[in-house]
Amino acid sequence: MVAVMFMSVALIALLCVLAYTLAIYALPFMLGLTAAQFAYQTGSGLIGAGLVGLFSAGVAFGILAVLFETIRTPVIRLIVALVFAAPAAVAGYALIYGITKEAVPSEIWRQIFCIVGGGVVGVSALTRLAAGAPKTA
Repeated sequence: MVAVMFMSVALIALLCVLAYTLAIYALPFMLGLTAAQFAYQTGSGLIGAGLVGLFSAGVAFGILAVLFETIRTPVIRLIVALVFAAPAAVAGYALIYGITKEAVPSEIWRQIFCIVGGGVVGVSALTRLAAGAPKTA
């Protein structure tokens, strides 16, 4: 019985890490998911759709990271960063809201937790985007 309890805690921790990772990469994940659904509906099969989704998500992240690194204009660079981080912040907000919906009875504290969680996920997405390539002087 104790082993099952430890396995449950480990599974919940693994699911939280997965949800956090998917929230950070919300834009590439959703683009990959949409491409996989399109490929599946056009008859590529399950394996082909999965490969198309993985490829398109990787390309989307790669394009955003390359744009962020190569563009030197601060305004356009900020726009690229916001395009990547805004969906991640919204996904982080929704993730925290789903977790705290039944656990936090106060609506004010739930909103505070959700806003802080969305901000943390958004900042994490920005750091992942900025860490794409080493800086040169």
